[in-house]
Amino acid sequence: MEYIAHLAKDKKLKPLLETAAPMRLRKRKNICIYLCASIMSQQLSTKVADVIYRRFIELFDGKEPSPQQILDMPFDKLRGIGLSNAKVSYVKNVAQFELEKGMEARRLAKMDNEEVIAYLTQIKGVGRWTVEMLLMFALGREDVFAVDDLGIQNAMIRLYKLDNTDKKTFREKILRLSVKWAPYRTYACLHLWNWKDTMNAK
Repeated sequence: MEYIAHLAKDKKLKPLLETAAPMRLRKRKNICIYLCASIMSQQLSTKVADVIYRRFIELFDGKEPSPQQILDMPFDKLRGIGLSNAKVSYVKNVAQFELEKGMEARRLAKMDNEEVIAYLTQIKGVGRWTVEMLLMFALGREDVFAVDDLGIQNAMIRLYKLDNTDKKTFREKILRLSVKWAPYRTYACLHLWNWKDTMNAK
């Protein structure tokens, strides 16, 4: 894999690359549903998020709904699958945005990362971190650095022996470290998450 040779120039990152399988990115076609699922899963464990998403799909006879079907689904029914009032509103906001402005993979492919972030964070309930995850896991973009992701921050504190007492300085430091990973910052994030999970499992 091309990215491995580039990231291995970072001496701290190199052992992580050598002990893990190469990472691959995949693209998804239904961006609207991906974004809805992301909102539903916020602040939940993967297990609980999977249950809620399964219940969501069951509301639509086991098929991915259209934006119109999401808008037509009564608020209380969406509340009934375990979503908060705020999350129901946000999911409906995503569907409304898809109908009014569109977020097809084809349309987003014409935008760079920052343009996608600016475009989709217009939706109430969708923040920068959520769109960064979408760039990585739905659009398959190779050069995204999720600077505000707690998992990435904790992994970098551990790997680079960083002090995060001063949040502003810490943020600048990890951004500076990530610059040399370009144009493969997404893969660096994947390996950092994987390493953190492996370390926590020990």
